[in-house]
Amino acid sequence: MNFQLLFIAFLIILGLILPFFSFAQTTPPETLEGAKEAGEKALEIGGKELPGIMERIWKEEVLPVWLNIWNWLKSKTWSKIERWFLPEYEKRKQYFEENFGLEKEEMEEELKTEVPKVTKPLWEKFKELIK
Repeated sequence: MNFQLLFIAFLIILGLILPFFSFAQTTPPETLEGAKEAGEKALEIGGKELPGIMERIWKEEVLPVWLNIWNWLKSKTWSKIERWFLPEYEKRKQYFEENFGLEKEEMEEELKTEVPKVTKPLWEKFKELIK
């Protein structure tokens, strides 16, 4: 228990301290012209390199983590899911195969019957409700 608390405390402190190191890496520009040049340079470099960086991060870091999570979940839960739903699926599949033709015929008959025509358009009914 103590190890877990120490580890969590260490992560919290690390999370609070690390952002300050990013501010100490560069010095701010002295003038507005320097800030403009730094901004243009950052946009130029970001425009060229950012898509490649994002693709590399996605392929090398994000995707493997999510695939590992998916594989772990699948290995731990898929058999339970199958046990829960497979019998019900088989019952419904059998019912569907037996009654599909009947349902199809009933629906075709219902479509053949004429739908009563609406006497007033919906917009006119809406205007009457507002009055």
